[in-house]
Amino acid sequence: MKTMKSLRFILFILCMAVLSTAHAEDKIMFLSGNHVLYRLDTKLNRYLLLPIEERAELSNMKVLADNNQVKTINVRLASEHVDYYVPLDVSKFAGHELMLDIHINGNIRNEGAIKEWACWKQIKYSDTFDMTNHEKFRSEYHHTPGYGWMNDPNGMFYKDGTWHLYFQHNPYGSLWENMTWGHSTSKDLIHWNYEGDAIEPDALGTIFSGSTVVDKNNTAGFGKGAIVAMYTSAGESQTQSLAFSTDNGKTFIKYAANPIITSNVPDFRDPHMFWNEDIKKWNLILAAGQEMDIYTSDNLKDWKFESSFGHGYGNHSGVWECPDLMKLKVRGTNKEKWMLICNINPGGPFGGSATQYFVGNFDGHKFTCESAPDVTKWMDYGKDHYAAVTFDNAPDGRHVALAWMNNWQYAAQTPTMQYRSGNSIPRDLDLFEYEGQTYCGVIPSKELFDQRGKKQSKLSNACELVLNLKGSSSVTLSNDNGEKVVFNYDEGKQTFSMDRTKSGKVDFSEAFPVTTTAPVYGKLKQLRIFIDNSSIEVLDAEGKMAMTNLVFPITPYNKIVKKGKVKYIIYKM
Repeated sequence: MKTMKSLRFILFILCMAVLSTAHAEDKIMFLSGNHVLYRLDTKLNRYLLLPIEERAELSNMKVLADNNQVKTINVRLASEHVDYYVPLDVSKFAGHELMLDIHINGNIRNEGAIKEWACWKQIKYSDTFDMTNHEKFRSEYHHTPGYGWMNDPNGMFYKDGTWHLYFQHNPYGSLWENMTWGHSTSKDLIHWNYEGDAIEPDALGTIFSGSTVVDKNNTAGFGKGAIVAMYTSAGESQTQSLAFSTDNGKTFIKYAANPIITSNVPDFRDPHMFWNEDIKKWNLILAAGQEMDIYTSDNLKDWKFESSFGHGYGNHSGVWECPDLMKLKVRGTNKEKWMLICNINPGGPFGGSATQYFVGNFDGHKFTCESAPDVTKWMDYGKDHYAAVTFDNAPDGRHVALAWMNNWQYAAQTPTMQYRSGNSIPRDLDLFEYEGQTYCGVIPSKELFDQRGKKQSKLSNACELVLNLKGSSSVTLSNDNGEKVVFNYDEGKQTFSMDRTKSGKVDFSEAFPVTTTAPVYGKLKQLRIFIDNSSIEVLDAEGKMAMTNLVFPITPYNKIVKKGKVKYIIYKM
């Protein structure tokens, strides 16, 4: 595997080397120590491939067509060497005089004279952009972006047999910047196709998180079955905007009367819409500082503020973000309750970002939490589960969630460059009761059973490990380099822990090597452990405990040592 990936990387570099470099017609004008005009050849290929160096300072690049600004991006142009390339699609401007107006933010003492920068010699044209994977840690069966940075999942919906996932995307580098909605689709929640970028920044700002709904009854007037998206426009202030699609989410048209909701609250973002059959209206839950605002609407355009929730409840160590609100069945009963998801950063149980939730009642106008204000409930007790939200219009009344599988403490330092970050496995949510409290049940989605391959005797880089437990026990996964992950189940204390302090590459952040511990609400009988190239997700088969952690072993774990009454089965994924 390592040899093949190294070979693919070498081939990638060779392919890049034979691409056409800057055309003779290109003209570079160095106007000062930090200002460059780069006139492009009008006989363009589809892409201008920009050379990126991650250690470089950000430069602001304006794309001018016939002297009119048509695009602006922030990009880390290579000063000394090229880490990778990103594509700037210039084909849409064919026939126009094109020029890049570049303001260099780098300090000449640190970056060198801009005339000597590597980017001017290495910039290339091409009709294609090669996204062939050359990262050893890229997941085999988790969603990752084709290239570039990714964080929150956005606007997820299901329609006509296809799952649509939008996500916070930087198309111009593998660090956070230029927030855009990337788009991927899947038929089975496991195999994803990258569809390009769906909603791009405009004069109101970059495109932060939000949601989409399938408007089956044309309440908004954009057409029956139109996909309506609401997202945060992140400009000087954060406001809420609409866009709609009449081609099943492939392309979007922005609503002319944006923004549709405004506020003077600084952190005012991440709108999540849903149809509430109880009141025959649309509801919206929206993060507003340290509270969640609730709205109603008949048409998805005009929204009435109803109430706020959150003052004094749960964890307030960080900003409240990425909300969701849904009605769920309580296992083994005839009851239904509402659950409000509130992602928070920082403030997680082991530092950084995490997902908390509240259970209670919702009448379409006000959410009432059934727990005491000082009670905090976490959906996942790992370090790497954040921005969890659910798909709209999922079949059979399911509530299927995906999370961003990373942590803001070290997301920019994880050891990949072609891309950064992936999503968790899909999980179905419900509720269960234990000792007078109601908790969120987290069960691996049924589609994962379809991905099980043959049973195998040894661990591999992509597999599902099923542990059957009887009482307290310990299981250690390790490789020939001595790297290891240790699982411990204490039946008496009703806790499960995962120690990744010696799991592989851990020195990129002091916050990474850690042991995470979760309550299990009763006895554990079976654990389903999903192992991929750079992640381990442990879920109780009964859905009472979830723990998601990244790992970066130099070679895959291939040994299992167990203590206690433990039996295991390994399935290839």
